[in-house]
Amino acid sequence: MRSDNVKKGAERSPNRSLFYALGYTPEELDRPLIGVVSAYSEIVPGHMNLDKIADAVKAGVQMAGGTPILMPAIGVCDGIAMGHVGMKYSLPSRELICDSVETMCQAHQLDGLVLVPNCDKIVPGMVMAACRLDVPAVVCSGGPMLAGTYGGEEVSLSKMFEAVGAYKAGMIDDAQLEDCTCNCCPSCGSCSGMYTANSMNCLCEAVGIALPGNGTIPAVYSKRLQLAKHSGMAIMELVKKNITARQIINERSLRNALTCDMALGCSTNTVLHLLAIAHEAGVPIDLKMFNEISARTPNLCHLAPAGPTHMPDLYAAGGIPAVQAELAKKGLLDLDVPTVTGKTLGENIQGAHILNEKAIRPIDNPYSETGGLQILWGNIAPDGCVVKRSAVAPEMQQHSGPARVFNSEDEAIAAIYAGKIVPGDVVVIRYEGPRGGPGMREMLNPTSALAGMKLDTTVALITDGRFSGASRGAAIGHVSPEAASGGPIGLIEEGDTISIDIPGATITLEVSEEELAARRARYVAPEPNIRTGWLSRYARMVTSANLGAVLQ
Repeated sequence: MRSDNVKKGAERSPNRSLFYALGYTPEELDRPLIGVVSAYSEIVPGHMNLDKIADAVKAGVQMAGGTPILMPAIGVCDGIAMGHVGMKYSLPSRELICDSVETMCQAHQLDGLVLVPNCDKIVPGMVMAACRLDVPAVVCSGGPMLAGTYGGEEVSLSKMFEAVGAYKAGMIDDAQLEDCTCNCCPSCGSCSGMYTANSMNCLCEAVGIALPGNGTIPAVYSKRLQLAKHSGMAIMELVKKNITARQIINERSLRNALTCDMALGCSTNTVLHLLAIAHEAGVPIDLKMFNEISARTPNLCHLAPAGPTHMPDLYAAGGIPAVQAELAKKGLLDLDVPTVTGKTLGENIQGAHILNEKAIRPIDNPYSETGGLQILWGNIAPDGCVVKRSAVAPEMQQHSGPARVFNSEDEAIAAIYAGKIVPGDVVVIRYEGPRGGPGMREMLNPTSALAGMKLDTTVALITDGRFSGASRGAAIGHVSPEAASGGPIGLIEEGDTISIDIPGATITLEVSEEELAARRARYVAPEPNIRTGWLSRYARMVTSANLGAVLQ
C-alpha cells in the first residue's frame, strides 16, 4: 500500500507517533488510508450539506475495512462571486483545488480518494487531481438543489438573474423581484438547472468516475447519503484491485462523457473542464472532437435555462442511466468501459429506461438531431469559440448585426441596464479571457439581463470570457486567441458587421484582411488590470481557453 511509506517499519516510527497523536489506533493504521476530500463550507449553498455527505462516505469506508481521513478543499460560489471582482477568482481556483488535492495526497501517501465536491470549479479541480495522481478515486457530489417557485412556475437561479433584467426594464416591480429572490433557491445543493455544477456532476457519472445517481439525486434526499456510503465502499474495492483514475478516465470514456454532454445540453464550461481533465489524464482531445461528437448525437434534454425542467425532473425521469440507455440504442456509447462500480457501463445501465418523456426525450424524437454544444471558427476566433446552441432561439441560429464593443463586462452591463443595446446588435466583451481578465469571468449578468429584457431572441453576445451554465441565448464564449494575447477580437471596432452561423459553425468579422492588417499594426494591448497577488501569476502562466485554460 502507498500508505506504508508513512506508517510501516522502525524508520517510520516518528510518522506513526503523529498518527497516534491524532487518535488513530494500530488497528486503523493496518488498513488502507482513504482521503475524504470535502469542500464543505458555510458560504456555498451546494456545499453546506457536504459535512453530512463526507460523514456518510467515511461510514462506507469503515464498513468496507478502510480508515477514512477527512481533509478540506476550498470552493467559490459562482452566484455570490458573480458580477464583481470576485468572479476573477472562480476559474483560477480550479487549479488551486487540483494542486491542493495533489499536495495532501502525496504528502501523506494516501491509498485512495473519495472526492466530495459540488459546485462549478470544485468538481473538475478534484477530478483533475485524481487523474494527475492516478490513484484509486471516486467522486461523490452533494447533489442538486430543488427547484424554486415564482409566478406559479418552477424556477431556478437563472430566472433570478433574468428577473434583474426585467426589473431594470420596468417589466416587474420591487415586490415581484423580492418574491423571486426569496423563492428561487429553496434548499441546499447545486443550483437546480443544467448549469456547470450539475453538468460536471452528471459527466462524472457519464465518464465512470462516480456511481450512478451522482449527477441527479437531489441534495435533500436520503438516497444521497446512501450513495455516499456506497461510494465509501466502492473506493475500497478500487484500492483492493488497484484500479486507478486513469484506468477509468481514458479516451474511450471521455468520448462517452462528450456524447452525454451533447445529449444533456450541458454548460459551455464543460468544454474548458473536459479539456483540462483530458490534459491531466494524458488523453488527446481537442475542439474538433466536440463538433464531431455533437454532429452525431441527438439533444434529448432541455433543462433550465434551455427549457422548463430541472434536475429533480431529470432524476425522476431515470437520470443519467436512462439518457445513456437511449444513446446506446443508436450505438453512440462504448459500453465496455470500466466504471467505479466494478462493472462496465453496459452493465450499469442494463434495464434503465425513460420514466418521463417531458424531461428526457426518446432518441427517435429528440429536440434536435445534433448536440447541445457547437464550436465555431472564423476570423474572430481562429482557434475556436463555443455556444450552447440548445439554448439559442431558432431565429438566432443565424444572425448578422453591428458590433457594440466593450473592454470589460462592467462597461457592457452598464450599457445594457441603461437601455443602450437594441435588437440586432452584437455585443462584444473582450479583455475578459483567462489572461486578460485575468480569470475568465462568467458573463451571466449581461446574458441574463438581455434575456430578462426579452432581447435574447434579437441580440447576440460574444466574448473571450465565458458564460455560466445558466446563460441562454446566442451567447458565444471562449473566443480564442483572447484579446490580451493579440487575438482578432481585440481588433473589432464599434459598428463592424459580425455574422454568426451556428449550424455552419462559423463566426465572421465582415472586414477585409487588409483593414485587419492595418488595425493589427497599430494595436496596443492594455496593461494588465491586476498586477499583484496570485492572479498576476495565473495570468502569466495560463494557456488559452481552447486548451482548457490550464497552467503551463
